[in-house]
Amino acid sequence: MAVTSDQILEALKVVQDPDLHRDIVSLGFVKNVKIDGDHVGFDVVLTTPACPVRGTLHDAARDAVLALPGVKHVDVNMTFSVASTRQGGGQLIPGVRNVIAVASGKGGVGKSTVSTNLAIALADTGAKVGLVDADIYGPNIPLMMGFHDKPELYGNEQRQIIPLVAFGIKLMSIGFLIGDDDNPVIWRGPMVHGAINQFLKDVDWGDLDYLVVDLPPGTGDAPLSLSQLVPVAGVVIVTTPQDVALQDVVKGIGMFLKLNVPIAGIVENMSYFQCPHCHQTTEIFGHGGGERVSEKYDIPLLGRIPLDVRIRQGGDEGRPIVVAEPDSPVAAAFRDTAQQMAARLSTIALESEPPEPAATGAPVQFFTKLPSKS
Repeated sequence: MAVTSDQILEALKVVQDPDLHRDIVSLGFVKNVKIDGDHVGFDVVLTTPACPVRGTLHDAARDAVLALPGVKHVDVNMTFSVASTRQGGGQLIPGVRNVIAVASGKGGVGKSTVSTNLAIALADTGAKVGLVDADIYGPNIPLMMGFHDKPELYGNEQRQIIPLVAFGIKLMSIGFLIGDDDNPVIWRGPMVHGAINQFLKDVDWGDLDYLVVDLPPGTGDAPLSLSQLVPVAGVVIVTTPQDVALQDVVKGIGMFLKLNVPIAGIVENMSYFQCPHCHQTTEIFGHGGGERVSEKYDIPLLGRIPLDVRIRQGGDEGRPIVVAEPDSPVAAAFRDTAQQMAARLSTIALESEPPEPAATGAPVQFFTKLPSKS
């Protein structure tokens, strides 16, 4: 007797998602079950293409159905539909499913480096990704992504800004607009708020799974504005292991908790240095700082990124290490961190209802006319 769809679904209930702690049937992951004699096929629709247990779930689902009497062949098609953070209010960015903030308590911890490499690592999995440089006073994304062109405007009534594209990532930064690298941005808080507002709503982001926002360090205008303007899917806190950085991380965590913004996790950057000659590991900035904060505040430690001269070289040359040396251990660390981050964001999206964005005043317009491309 041929197997039935009900029997297949019942068998698949033993396959558990380790992050969501539920079976893939009750989560609604199993779709399009097809039976042709002793041949069974079905889709497993994950919440992110960067799922770190994709292979494990594939094998477990296949084995569970193969164990049924009368089944000899099983085709499991692993696909994805990125879980979306519900956008409240006026749908500020209609095509963007998740806004990810990358923040730090202090400067100099490598936040922009982490932002660029995580964005590229996400895109490499098949996700559609954008990157906003919200560090208005010190924009580094143009240099790190190797792009110095000026964006253009659509000629229609909406007059939207066309984002630049590098390594498959849609980009926007104040650095693309001010032109001269030596030209400082001397703005007060309301102007920063207005600029970030326009980077979100006046840029044609199109259809994105993730929009990564590289925030300036500290607890000032930019993170507050972002939290008010859109529901943030999660915040990634970047730190280094030493106590000075961790002291400021705690303040950043406190700010986002007060703003009811979910904290996706912590990335410990410059975690250790491994000598390329003798391979001895030295923890230059101390040990275990990220783990201590993770345990104290019950926040996942998403990854530990080593200190490596190639990361600096890639940033200076406009070729992040995930692109320049994709097979290196450092690139692997970024990819693993991106997978852990994506899994955590899926958990947040499925298990909680994000709060509505806080009310704000009328936005201030700054980029009504962009400089033409030279």
